[in-house]
Amino acid sequence: MSAKYPPIADYGLIGDGQSVALVSTKASIDWCCLPRFDSGSCFGRLLDAERGGHFSIFPVQGDGATSTHRSYRGDTMVLETTFRVEGGEATVIDCMTVSRDGPTGIGPQILRVIEGVRGSVEFDVEIVPRYDYGEIDAWIRKHGPNVYSAIGGDDGLVVSGDLELEAGEHDLRGRCTVSASERVRIAAAYEDPATIEKLDHGSPAPEELDRALDDTVAFWEEWAFGLSVSSEQIETLRSALTLKALIYDRTGALVAAPTTSLPEVEGGERNFDYRYAWIRDSTLASGSLADLGAEAEADAFRRFIERSSAGNADDLQILYGIGGERRHEELELELEGYGGARPVRIGNEASTQVQLDALGQLIEQSWRWYQRGHEPDDDYWRFIVDLADTAAAGWKEPDRGIWEWRGGRRHFVHSKVHCWAALDRALALAKECMRKAPERRWREARDEIRRAIERRGYDSERGVFVQVFDGKALDAALLRLPAVGFVDYEDERMIRTADAIREELDADGLIYRYRAKDGFKGDEGAFLPCSFWLAEVLANQSRVDQAREVFDRAVATANGLGLFSEEHDPEKGRTLGNFPQALTHLSHIEASLAIERATEALTRS
Repeated sequence: MSAKYPPIADYGLIGDGQSVALVSTKASIDWCCLPRFDSGSCFGRLLDAERGGHFSIFPVQGDGATSTHRSYRGDTMVLETTFRVEGGEATVIDCMTVSRDGPTGIGPQILRVIEGVRGSVEFDVEIVPRYDYGEIDAWIRKHGPNVYSAIGGDDGLVVSGDLELEAGEHDLRGRCTVSASERVRIAAAYEDPATIEKLDHGSPAPEELDRALDDTVAFWEEWAFGLSVSSEQIETLRSALTLKALIYDRTGALVAAPTTSLPEVEGGERNFDYRYAWIRDSTLASGSLADLGAEAEADAFRRFIERSSAGNADDLQILYGIGGERRHEELELELEGYGGARPVRIGNEASTQVQLDALGQLIEQSWRWYQRGHEPDDDYWRFIVDLADTAAAGWKEPDRGIWEWRGGRRHFVHSKVHCWAALDRALALAKECMRKAPERRWREARDEIRRAIERRGYDSERGVFVQVFDGKALDAALLRLPAVGFVDYEDERMIRTADAIREELDADGLIYRYRAKDGFKGDEGAFLPCSFWLAEVLANQSRVDQAREVFDRAVATANGLGLFSEEHDPEKGRTLGNFPQALTHLSHIEASLAIERATEALTRS
């Protein structure tokens, strides 16, 4: 890996329910898309070290004399990076400002506060916006004392605070010294260029920016306090906060990850844009958050999907834009790529794929929502009927599966099982809620699916479920079969399947998704959600010690801030893939809850 690209694990996350920024261990914001998660980047050095742009704060003393420590402030998404140099110590406090009522009305705003701890430390500040993924240099202007604008195309930032900056043609630079208890504040707020022309560009008072920081801390603390997290589950709180930070508050959509094209293979081509709301990831995440008491977020996504699909299962896509957008043409950008990994993609052609498991995910979510005391209303029941009818009519067709297979459609067992689950849960809802439904047709289709899976999706010689009909290969997605009730966790077939996956898909204690050829070059890393799925299955099979072993190995891949990526290179010990990854964090929560429940059950027995 080139020295100009820090390890992916070096980054921390700040966010405000509209977008996020990734901050390196050296306090450089190297990735930020404004005003939304899926907008073009304004700081994109993560994908092109020369052209991408950045917002950095670093001690003048230089890297050689600097050691750092960083952490989140309590149960918040406010990040603190402490620099210790000869003669002093100071902390850079980073957040995207949020009020107690949610995002502020001024547009997304990055707030960076340099605070002296002891002695004195001198810092250099560089603000180098590059809009539209590095395509557009910013036009810099000064509007008044400590107030500047940076405009490019249809994007703009207003930079203000109590630091005098030097305005270059395309960047802003400054230097400051802080002593113990002193603060220097820099805010960068997104604004439309046309609006910038009309604004009264007075610099906010220091007290106003301090209050914005305090309000942001209070927002996150109050949200975390409202969760139901036991002392044994305290480790899941960071995953819950991360999931909350990946939710677009205006619609309830959850992005799979806030980045694009971070490679699943170093220097390879497995580079995709994850800044969209996948049905699968979002339904599972809403379930995980609801398990911790965040029911508002779970309901918001349920309503987002109904709106985005117009309540019509025939128009259902497997992913949507965070505002409900349906078109996501996949394009390749002329950027160097993280560590030279190309292509750099924006958009995602998976939006046009058929993935049948989405039908089961949505009705399973409705079932879980009902179990929490919420019956579907008339409109949503019609949507559920459409989903179940689609599963009954279409389950025999091949699809792209949970892993978005780009090598052609197949009869994936995981997909068939979720069609079964769609019908099984729809039948249960019809009965419990006393709703009219074509129960006989649903029941016949459900039973036919089960027979087909048990005949063609099961290797009777080895006694295990398999990836595709009439195949032999394993797939870690099979670990999800008991989660939807298709087979009991302690069924001998499931025990053998879990053991076979652990043995044949092992990667130094972690788990690969599969070993089959999928049309891409290079071998990807271990897929971290699969390791947590295995831990969850083992826990539910009363194999708690084994579950903890698998769980602890997966937890060890988190960075020092408790953030998980999508994949991990077991040989080099490196983080791979888009970061942080919602599916990994939600799987971490579910595995942890399963281990706690299994431990309590063993204690009672």
